[in-house]
Amino acid sequence: MSATSLTTSETAELPDKPAMTHRQVLEALSGLLLGMFVSMLASTVVSTSLPVIIHDLDGTQASFTWVVTATLLTTAISTPIWGKLADLFNRKLLIQIAIVIFVLATAAAGFSQSPEMLIAFRAVQGIGAGGLAALSQVLMADIISPRERGRYMGLFGAVMAVATIGGPLLGGVITDTLGWRWNFYVALPFAVLALIILQRTLHVIPRARRKVSIDYVGIVLLSTAVALLLIWVTLVGDSFEWWSLQTVLMVGGAILGTVLFVVTELRAKEPLIPLSLFRNRTFTLAVIASIATGIAMFGASVFLSQFMQLARGATPTEAGLMTIPMIAGLLIASVGVGALITRLGTWKPFLILGAVFLTAGSFLLSTIHYDTNFALVSLYMFLLGAGVGMTMQNLVLVVQNTSDPNEIGVASSGVTFFRSLGGTIGVSLMGAALASRVSELVTAGKDDITATVMSLGADAQKWADTLSSGTLPQVSAMPAALRVIFEDIYAQGISHSFLIAVPFAVISLIAIVFLPNTPLTRMTTTERIRASEADLATVSVSEGMDAVAATADDAKADAAPATPTRASRRAR
Repeated sequence: MSATSLTTSETAELPDKPAMTHRQVLEALSGLLLGMFVSMLASTVVSTSLPVIIHDLDGTQASFTWVVTATLLTTAISTPIWGKLADLFNRKLLIQIAIVIFVLATAAAGFSQSPEMLIAFRAVQGIGAGGLAALSQVLMADIISPRERGRYMGLFGAVMAVATIGGPLLGGVITDTLGWRWNFYVALPFAVLALIILQRTLHVIPRARRKVSIDYVGIVLLSTAVALLLIWVTLVGDSFEWWSLQTVLMVGGAILGTVLFVVTELRAKEPLIPLSLFRNRTFTLAVIASIATGIAMFGASVFLSQFMQLARGATPTEAGLMTIPMIAGLLIASVGVGALITRLGTWKPFLILGAVFLTAGSFLLSTIHYDTNFALVSLYMFLLGAGVGMTMQNLVLVVQNTSDPNEIGVASSGVTFFRSLGGTIGVSLMGAALASRVSELVTAGKDDITATVMSLGADAQKWADTLSSGTLPQVSAMPAALRVIFEDIYAQGISHSFLIAVPFAVISLIAIVFLPNTPLTRMTTTERIRASEADLATVSVSEGMDAVAATADDAKADAAPATPTRASRRAR
């Protein structure tokens, strides 16, 4: 009895322990912030140089799309795996492993000799990126409550700003001076520093040891289904017809893989994505909204840089400078809204406004031309960035706020997974639409292009060979007359591709409107787990005491002298 009371008392007191101080939280977040900085820097530093890289490696528009899609695909597939591992193993060790995988693959990509080699290394890079994306959210929930997280989102916003603004600029300067390969090496020293700081400052409470099982079949089925779908989206209409044997095999394989994945998840002891999560209305609607956010975020970052270089003739450095309005919108919105959520305790109005901005920015970017006033283009980019900044992290926040604390890992990574999956599908669809539209416009303007090339005199044959090779052109290096034609072609193609994001943004807005407006808790994940354990222990002890009391009452009843009944007295 006394032992039970002591255990219960101690357990009940755990949630009331003082929360971490501001300084302790900053120390714990320092390595996490640097790890995220490494991930973002390694990605953004390459974004402005991708057109140059693909041109130098003799790649096509499909190669350009797959260099991006390969990373997003493996990020999407690995994110729920990392999230599941986070619920089973040491989270600190996992994020260190993710950083090592990410940076080594990034450095190896610098030695690529062909588009295929680059795509392969970028795919491995995505595995590490998935870990960083999932684990950073899980670890934040471990040490900061949803209500207090807004004040610290400013730090993440600052890191995002430095990486997303400084990365493209740094990448452009490196490409224009040292060569694009050096872009892949710049993150190495930061990665080493991140590993050291994480080891010294991040202290995670050990989780109870238990026997675990990894859903290997689910991993294979999910990877197969997503990969088949994306390969089909990229190649259909170009390498084969829409209605063809390849379409039947790829789409049929993707559908079959999805069905088998669902069946496997229903039976698995430790499912990769527990389907029970979808019983939570908040999780389901946040997933739908995250898909559209991913399409807008990744699609914009990929194709706006291409627009600046192929439709406006900018150099990589200039392209980095020209995309600053979008990053400014993302920074201001994420930092400002994070602070307001912490101060006011409300989140839904900000998410709705973000979805409106997302829809407006996507639609307006679908109207741009090669000669559109850059002030207008900047406004459109700012709106899109603000929409992403208001919705991206806050959708994870509201899911963590209502999820079972023992499933924070899979819940957080689930939202991140569908955001990455949305981005992967979005980039594939937008890339395919861009390639198809550019092909149509080149065919339609073949006579004008031929006449312009023939007017170039001694350089006519060189440019004829370049254009007929199918390699992604370097528009800024073209003669003025030819450059105007291709700037117009690529501007129309890229603006056409942005139309794909619009209906998804509208769906995102609808999903956010119907999200339950649940107040944000002030308890961290660790405190919620302790509180639930304390409640369970209290209930168990209470039930035990009731049982003891009932037994004592029965014993007293048995020991008491029998009271003669009226019938027995009458008999006497």
